Amino acid sequence: MRLARYLLTRIVSYLLIIMVGMTIVFVVPRLTPQNPVVSMVARLTSQGTFMEPEALEAMRSSLMETFGLSGTLWQQYLSFWKRAITGDFGPSFAVFPTPVNELIVNALPWTMGLLIVSTLIAWIIGNFVGVVAGYRKGRWYSRVLESIAVVIYPIPYYILALILILLASYGFGIFVVGVGGYAIGLRPGWNWPFVSSVIKNSLLPALSIILINYGWWFLSMKALSSDITEEDYVKFAEIKGIPAGQVMTRYVIRNALLPQVTQLAMALGTVFGGALLTEVIFAYPGLGSLVYMAVSNADYNLMMGINSLSIIAVATAGLIIDLAYPLLDPRVRY
Repeated sequence: MRLARYLLTRIVSYLLIIMVGMTIVFVVPRLTPQNPVVSMVARLTSQGTFMEPEALEAMRSSLMETFGLSGTLWQQYLSFWKRAITGDFGPSFAVFPTPVNELIVNALPWTMGLLIVSTLIAWIIGNFVGVVAGYRKGRWYSRVLESIAVVIYPIPYYILALILILLASYGFGIFVVGVGGYAIGLRPGWNWPFVSSVIKNSLLPALSIILINYGWWFLSMKALSSDITEEDYVKFAEIKGIPAGQVMTRYVIRNALLPQVTQLAMALGTVFGGALLTEVIFAYPGLGSLVYMAVSNADYNLMMGINSLSIIAVATAGLIIDLAYPLLDPRVRY
């Protein structure tokens, strides 16, 4: 009975989060002064295209229907939910008439390949080094590692990214920036020239993400492990003569890792929203670049499609963690 109540509460919260988030996604673009249909008609007329008033009005009405902007606000809201449930957000205004789904499907592998791998690497390195520094907090290398993390963590991401570009690209000439996800002239496919080019073009943006996330994971894990090290059960284990490596892995890491797993799930959920700064600065083809293009062109459909995907991903990640917590932590089961 308690388990059913626990599951029901989490599922209801999950659905409410999605409903509220999707409603905000619907409302916010309509608060902007830009209208994609008006912009498109104005662009056509500015290029010298002549159309009869009746044809111009017919085209405007057709575009309003296509972009889900016809009818009252309530009718638009119902149409938005219908599209969201069916997974069809209509055509993109910026790349008309390409469907939004096609743009997202093409950009999603780039974002997932870069951000998920980089986030996992930063999480593993930051937590491993952080727990060692927290458990061995009196050692000199613990202070050195903490000083490095404290210096890196407050640096704004765009500053760190620009420093890496100046050093690795313009300074030493190791990387080429601004060519996209792979070298110009290559045909995408599972062949070594294309794969090696993708890996090389991903290293610099991946390094920027790893460095900026490492500071947070290190500092949070060091704080958690330092507190757990002072607990009575850890002191008792040390008095019993249990080797330090076993104390650190069986007692310290297992208890300090639970909040870090929650933070990791949230970080992986936000990956589906794309890294706007990363992809714009490094000209990387992903969801972040799509978001920038959508905002610049008042592309309602593309904005709603990407933000809806991000909301569902974050909410789902939170639900999975809530359902997995009883398996990870016996205190939740009790």
